[in-house]
Amino acid sequence: MTEILADNPADGVLRLTLNRPESLNALTYSMYEDLLRRLEAVRFDSSVRVVILTGAGKGFCSGHDLRAAGSPGWVTAAMGKAQVLRAVMMKLSAIPLAIRALPQPVIAAVNGAAAGTGYAIALAADLCIASRTAKFVNAFHNAGTGHEIGFSYMLPRLVGYQRAAELLLTGRPVHADEAAAIGMILKSVEDNLLMEEALILAEQILVNSPIGIAITKQSMWLNASAGSLEAAIELENRGIFMSQSTEDSAEKRQASIEKRRPRFKQR
Repeated sequence: MTEILADNPADGVLRLTLNRPESLNALTYSMYEDLLRRLEAVRFDSSVRVVILTGAGKGFCSGHDLRAAGSPGWVTAAMGKAQVLRAVMMKLSAIPLAIRALPQPVIAAVNGAAAGTGYAIALAADLCIASRTAKFVNAFHNAGTGHEIGFSYMLPRLVGYQRAAELLLTGRPVHADEAAAIGMILKSVEDNLLMEEALILAEQILVNSPIGIAITKQSMWLNASAGSLEAAIELENRGIFMSQSTEDSAEKRQASIEKRRPRFKQR
């Protein structure tokens, strides 16, 4: 079975589907490597404008597979326990960084339980929508850690520190409607409308220039930790100069005037 499926549900949209539905798409070591390879390939694929990440079957991702994850192919038998754990966590931690580094926006379409690593991956996406029956579970506590791969960084920036403290320390599940209400995700939708809503969101992005979207995404995440308003504005100004000198930005302006869909050329 192919553990990660790739297809194009719309022009310019790549959908990556975690495909181990019998385990609620629990992640194996080979899936970590495959997902990172696919994200790296997307980074330089100008035909892909938006990425949708979802899960097959009834779950988004139940986290790391504690029973049948296989072996991490990037470690050697000569490594000690601490060295192996460090190498494993370095690989896993590269996933949210890769998602944030993509020039293309990533939409997480959470179609069921998002637990542990799956929870963190959903939060790493630029936009996250969930089916109404979905829930987010801090399964990291089951491993005695409580947080991994940037979870304690991302969650407070989405919901504020008091709410994040409660969710991090108690580990209680968050259902989709509450997740939307506290700003952890963009919105919750009826189960049968999840992918349709994800594609509508993707379409709203696709009408903007590729370089404008890429630079805006980069500015948004870098400016989350900007040292001052002046520094944030300077980063934006440099992006504006780069973007407005392109043919695609001129095409976007002309299309807006003519009230038509823009025709981008990645130039």
